[in-house]
Amino acid sequence: MTTPAPARSLPAASVPAQGSAPEVSLTPDEARRIALRAQGLLGAPDRRGGVRGVLRHLGAVQLDTISVLARSHELIPYARLGAVGRDTVETAYWGPQDHTAGQRPPTAFEYWSHAACVLPIEEWPHFAFRRRAYRARDHWHHELPSGVHDLVLSRLAQEGPMTATELGGAKNGGPWWDWSASKIAVERALMFGEVVCVRRRGWKRVYDLAERAIPSTLFHDELDDHECLRRLVRLAGASLGVATRADLADYHRLRTEQVDAVVADSGLVPVRVAGWDRPGGGTTGANAWADPAALAAPARGRHRTVLLSPFDSLIWDRARTERIFGFTHRLEAYVPKPRRMYGYFAMPLLSGGRLLGRVDPAREGRTLVARHASLETARAVEPMAGALVEAAGWVGCDQVRVERVTPPELAGPLTRALATHG
Repeated sequence: MTTPAPARSLPAASVPAQGSAPEVSLTPDEARRIALRAQGLLGAPDRRGGVRGVLRHLGAVQLDTISVLARSHELIPYARLGAVGRDTVETAYWGPQDHTAGQRPPTAFEYWSHAACVLPIEEWPHFAFRRRAYRARDHWHHELPSGVHDLVLSRLAQEGPMTATELGGAKNGGPWWDWSASKIAVERALMFGEVVCVRRRGWKRVYDLAERAIPSTLFHDELDDHECLRRLVRLAGASLGVATRADLADYHRLRTEQVDAVVADSGLVPVRVAGWDRPGGGTTGANAWADPAALAAPARGRHRTVLLSPFDSLIWDRARTERIFGFTHRLEAYVPKPRRMYGYFAMPLLSGGRLLGRVDPAREGRTLVARHASLETARAVEPMAGALVEAAGWVGCDQVRVERVTPPELAGPLTRALATHG
C-alpha cells in the first residue's frame, strides 16, 4: 500500500555569511519528508542499484545477531526494495559464497561505524582516523598473550581466509565475552585495519588480510583525520537529508566536537527547522544542517508501507525518531521479559510517511506470528495487515496469526483485514 506525499517547493540553498540567518526554513513535515527520501523510503525504489545501491545510499547498514523475521542487514534493503531475495542481499554485501581472495573485488567491508556495520568498500580510506585511534589505545579489556597477534596474521597469510574458530577457537568456554587468545588477536587486528571480514559464514566472521582483500587503490591510511571526518559528516548529512549536529555525530558515532571541527567545510548548509530547538551551531538562527541536494527539489513520491528493523538507520537514533515522527522507539530485547511493553524485537510500522505502530514477530514453521501488534490509531489496521502479509511472503510463510493486539478493540478489525489481504 502506498500513499502520495504532497510537498511545496523550497528555495535554493547557499551557505549564509557567518552570523546571518539561514536562507532555508523548513516545517517539521518538510524535514520529515526530506529525511524519508534521504533514507530511500520516499519515492520510487532504486531497483537498478539494488542492494548495493541501498548500501551506497545509506553509507552504513548495521549488523546484529538477532534473527526473528530476518537479520537486520537483510531487513534494511527489504524495507527499501521490497521482496529482494535473501541470497541476493548476502551476495551484494560479501560476494558469492565460493569467493576466494583475489577472485572478485569486494563491494563492502565490515567495521565499527554507528555500531558493527557493513560499509561500502570505497569508504575504507575514510575510516583511517578510527584505525589510528585504535592503534594508539593503551588499554584494552582483554589481555593478549605475547606472540599471538603475529601468529594469527601469519596463519591468515599462509592459509587464507578463516573464522576465529578455525584460527584456534573463538571462546574459552566461559561467558560470551570470554574470548580465546586467537579471537582477541584477530578482532584487534580488524580494529587496526590489518585484517578484514570478507564474508559471514553461519554468522561467523571470515577474516582475511586487509592487504589481500581491499583493492590496492583503496588500501591506504593517507587521509588525515580532518579529511576523514569531513567526508563522514558529509555522508551522514546526505544519508539523513537534514540533521542536527547530534544527529550527524550519531550516524558514524563521532564526537560532537569532531562534527563541529569539520561541518562548515563539509558542503552541508545551515537551515532552520521549526520545532527543532537544539542549535545546529555556527550560524544565528540555524538549528540543523542539510544536504543541498535534498533542498534542490521537493521531497515527494510514494511512501513505502513496511515493517522496519529496530536497527534501521531511519530510526536507530531514539531522540531523532521522537523529534521527526513523535514516536518513541526502544529495542526491548535486552529488557527483562516482565518489563517489556511491546515485545522482544518490536518492529515499527512505517506507512504514509508516519510511524503508526509496531509488531513483535515470530516464526512457527510456515506461520508468521504477531506476538503483539500495537497500533497507534485505527488507521494503522490496514497498513499493518498489508505489511504483515508482505513480510510473511518474503520469509516463506503462507499464514499470519495474531496473538495480541493493543488496543484490544482493534483485534477484530486487524484479523478481518488480514483475511482480506491473505
